[in-house]
Amino acid sequence: MTTRIVFVCLGNICRSPAAEGVFRACMPDAVTDSAGTSDWHVGDPPYGPMQDAARARGIDLSDLRARQFIRADFDRFDLIIAMDDDNLHQIETLRPPGSATPVHLFTDYARDSDADHVPDPYYTRDFDGALDLIEAAARGLQASLSRG
Repeated sequence: MTTRIVFVCLGNICRSPAAEGVFRACMPDAVTDSAGTSDWHVGDPPYGPMQDAARARGIDLSDLRARQFIRADFDRFDLIIAMDDDNLHQIETLRPPGSATPVHLFTDYARDSDADHVPDPYYTRDFDGALDLIEAAARGLQASLSRG
């Protein structure tokens, strides 16, 4: 069975598209998407500096476009991954009654890190630091899914 995963951040132009791109490189058979809890950037490509940092690591984000996370995503995906606690809270406010779709923080899968969230490089300007953490979490998520 193919795993369907959506990665969620605030604007869907830095962290979540990077997570989607990194994870689809790790696990090409997974069905991936990304979304934002806000509607600020709907239809926009990932932020240029994030695309540049990802491209330097061999990850192409140019085909991605921002969209807003919606209630129907609970039915469309097997797993919802939030980049921080605020995103997780916003996701949970949309949870339909009776939905059991798991929602986790991406950093829960970054075993060798004590980070409790993926910092937003749109504000921190640390695109490489965010990508380091995203890559670690993607490897952990891949290992978790491979174990079943």
